Amino acid sequence: MVRQVHRVVSMAFTVAAIVNIVAVVKGSPAAWLGILAVVPLIPLILTGVYLFALPYAAKWRGERRTA
Repeated sequence: MVRQVHRVVSMAFTVAAIVNIVAVVKGSPAAWLGILAVVPLIPLILTGVYLFALPYAAKWRGERRTA
């Protein structure tokens, strides 16, 4: 479930970043366009840290059970 949420949010972040880059190249972007890329970045970081730590937590839990 977390992996699917991470995947969808990463697509939203990619679209927002592309829109932001296009706006910067065309001229002065609006302030809300910068925020548009930051909004999906927060859950993307949280789910990414969770997915990164998941194998380490499983390994740690497995070692504690055998000890």
